[in-house]
Amino acid sequence: MPKNIFETLVEVGHDEDFVPVVTEDFRPTDAPAGSPAKLEVFAERLNRGLPLWHPEDRVDYMGLTGAMKPRELQMN
Repeated sequence: MPKNIFETLVEVGHDEDFVPVVTEDFRPTDAPAGSPAKLEVFAERLNRGLPLWHPEDRVDYMGLTGAMKPRELQMN
């Protein structure tokens, strides 16, 4: 197992070599940005060789309970 990023690059190559492949497993997520769930989705996508971002991923926090409002909305 690699001990640091440099050993990882030697083992698996540079990120410039990464070419994501879209398969039927590439589905959008409703997980909010920055959440542990969203980070898990990103990690899984990378592990499967999929693109990191899906065009239909959640981009807002609307409808979530307990979520903080963006600063612009808090000032009103």
